[in-house]
Amino acid sequence: MASRVLEPKSYHTLSVIVPVYNERSTVAEILRRVRAVQVPVVVDVVVVDDGSTDGTDKVLAALEDSTVRVLRHPTNRGKGAAIRTGLSYARGDLVLIQDADLEYDPEDWPRLLEPVLRGKAFVVYGSRFTGERKNMLPLHWIGNRFLSLVTNVLYRSTLSDMETCYKLVDRRVVEGLRIVSDRFDFEPEITAKLLRRGFRIYEVPISYAGREPDEGKKITWRDGFGALRALVRFRFTRDV
Repeated sequence: MASRVLEPKSYHTLSVIVPVYNERSTVAEILRRVRAVQVPVVVDVVVVDDGSTDGTDKVLAALEDSTVRVLRHPTNRGKGAAIRTGLSYARGDLVLIQDADLEYDPEDWPRLLEPVLRGKAFVVYGSRFTGERKNMLPLHWIGNRFLSLVTNVLYRSTLSDMETCYKLVDRRVVEGLRIVSDRFDFEPEITAKLLRRGFRIYEVPISYAGREPDEGKKITWRDGFGALRALVRFRFTRDV
């Protein structure tokens, strides 16, 4: 897996894909923070409401304007499916994933952008394990660290946080990349395919305010087994 290099370029637009499912209590605040952050590129926000049933759709209808486009799935299909939909509508030459649950703070965007804008990287991940954070539940901490270790063993990488939401990529990196995962296994799939294509992943520290299940956290231990299966599957599949 030799390192792959693209031609340097100037970046003008950052497409931010926000997958949303039943986040009525947080989506307005995350979009306020998204609009407030200062970055040296134009921001194109694409929200994908993935079949919410808690009134999120009504909140988004009130927030949609020329700066925020809202796409809707009639039924819940999963985070990976929502991101695929967002990618098909994204206009930017850079793409970033932003969860809607307030665990990740858009104030960290400049940290993610800096290596790309300086020509040091084409893919940047925000690591929850090297920056300031509200501690995760023990099971989530162990699971995330274990999945990153498995990633490093299988793909000869040195990632500290494979499962992070904050994945920033040069649009050319994902062109022609076929993503098939519908749910949370999107994270290991895209990581596996980027590494197999020879792209080195640059990590920067980010802040993190993890939620607990009673606060609406949706990922469970079952998703950890799905991620592990995906890491093994995409290591040996021909489809990269």
